Amino acid sequence: MKNQLGHRFELRSYETDATFDPQGKKDQWERFIHFLEHKNEQGRGRVIYKLIFVIRHGEGYHNVKEREVGRQAWDSHWSLLNGDGKTTWSDARLTEEGERQARQLNVFWRRSLRDTKMPTPEKYYTSPLARCLETTRLTYSGLDVPSDRPYRPIIKENLRERFGAHTCDRRSARSWIVSNYPEFRTESSFTEIDQQWKSTEREAESEVEGRVKQVLDDAFLSYNTVVSFTAHSGLIRALYSLTRHREVWVAAGVLVPVLIKGEIVE
Repeated sequence: MKNQLGHRFELRSYETDATFDPQGKKDQWERFIHFLEHKNEQGRGRVIYKLIFVIRHGEGYHNVKEREVGRQAWDSHWSLLNGDGKTTWSDARLTEEGERQARQLNVFWRRSLRDTKMPTPEKYYTSPLARCLETTRLTYSGLDVPSDRPYRPIIKENLRERFGAHTCDRRSARSWIVSNYPEFRTESSFTEIDQQWKSTEREAESEVEGRVKQVLDDAFLSYNTVVSFTAHSGLIRALYSLTRHREVWVAAGVLVPVLIKGEIVE
């Protein structure tokens, strides 16, 4: 089975297949999810497996400008501005191409739900930056999801790109987000004005990993097996580093499934 860029999600046989699917008629995803649920039962709350569908937001106007001027000029000059007089990238929105990429993800989900029984997330987490909010909406809206796992995204401040300096990573006001994305939920700690972004201070990569750990802790405390994260390239790299996952480059508007095993330690 392939994602929208033609790459295959390779699934295999599992130790539970003999009893769950003795005649070999179940779909690969059905067998895989049954196996995960079996492993979670065996773990008795001490060893927990989560399948996370990680989505990088679609192309934003900041991505276009960085390609135009190069990484060095972007980091040293252009990223510190709100725009160039023609384009604005403060809390960068999706370009037309970015919107197309997110709609292609929606097509991918529709086909996968119909043809391969790929499981929909039980929880949807997203960064509050505009490009992630719109990617989440375009990717998941209108899908035929089970009634016990409705589409109701949760905005996670800790899923943001690195705090500071780059204006594309400064989020909009809470009131703007709530007005434009009323179907999204915000955490009680979500402030009206962005209090994390500072114009003169850039967050360290180790601090990004600390934020990822908090999101994972939250996800692992829930009873959900399948979760979705809509985030950023830097955040995804931090996720790989924290979980010791091999680094898989995620282009704009692309989804990768990540299986994470967690253990409760005293």
